[in-house]
Amino acid sequence: MRAVLQREFGPPEVLRVEEVPAPEPILTEVQVRVRVAGVNPVDCKTRMGRGVSGAIGELPICVGWDVCGTVTEVAPGVTRFAVGDEVLGMPWFPRQAGAYAEYVTAPARHFIAKPHVLSHEEAGALPLAGLTAWQVLVDTVRVQDGDDVLVHGAAGRVGHLMVQIAAARGARVVAHARAEQAERLAELGAAETIDYRSERFEDRLADLDAVIDCHGSYAERSLPVLRPGGMLVSVPRGASPDVQEAAARQSRRATGFLVEPDPVGLAGLCALVEAGRLAVHVDRAFALEDAAVAHRLVEEGHHGGGKVVLRVAE
Repeated sequence: MRAVLQREFGPPEVLRVEEVPAPEPILTEVQVRVRVAGVNPVDCKTRMGRGVSGAIGELPICVGWDVCGTVTEVAPGVTRFAVGDEVLGMPWFPRQAGAYAEYVTAPARHFIAKPHVLSHEEAGALPLAGLTAWQVLVDTVRVQDGDDVLVHGAAGRVGHLMVQIAAARGARVVAHARAEQAERLAELGAAETIDYRSERFEDRLADLDAVIDCHGSYAERSLPVLRPGGMLVSVPRGASPDVQEAAARQSRRATGFLVEPDPVGLAGLCALVEAGRLAVHVDRAFALEDAAVAHRLVEEGHHGGGKVVLRVAE
């Protein structure tokens, strides 16, 4: 099969398509022919020797965790799927999944059936960002009806999903983004948008139940706008010990976050998709051979805040 390998850590140019043996499933696993693989910032960081490179194994490696494809082989012990089923998932994270390839294998419970209302590109873009948003809001913060939630980076890859999920659970969502993004964010469920270029959110907000920092730059500034007992979740960079200590002194809570495979979360996401309460924005799609171009685009951030994907097969 074709797979994007890297034999050293470095810039996007280390990514090259090579021919390698296709993986075979063991007990309880499925083999999936990948149709679309999502490209995420953690892929780029891992490619450079940061991110989750410490967990992914020795070089050469194949990065990528977002998968949409078709089940091509079912090992004994699998009851959830049959050959020919279309699935999506985020297998193995943070271990190597090898999503930038024509085939992947993983436990069947790392996948879920693809909703018909999602295109293959949307399905390939959803798992990692969607599970991040779901696990932060539903499992960590436990957002409830009537909660007040501020989302930094609300128009971004994860942020636009945070807004929708929080709103679907009945929260009043304040989006921290650019003013020109306010109309779109209102359509996604945001009650208001604060323009980070011209306004200080801490001058406008107080007594919030939760702040989700998808940008990674607002942790310390966000603590005072929380109510006592409120929670700050810093997604891309985590909450430093200093921030956690400051939160504790102020009777607030602060934590970092790292996503993990989760069939329950995937089911929750797909239920919202099928109910028309959740949509994923895909900005650009590239061929597998253009993985380096896709990585460069993600790193530069010049793609409208939507997801970038690789079309592995038609």
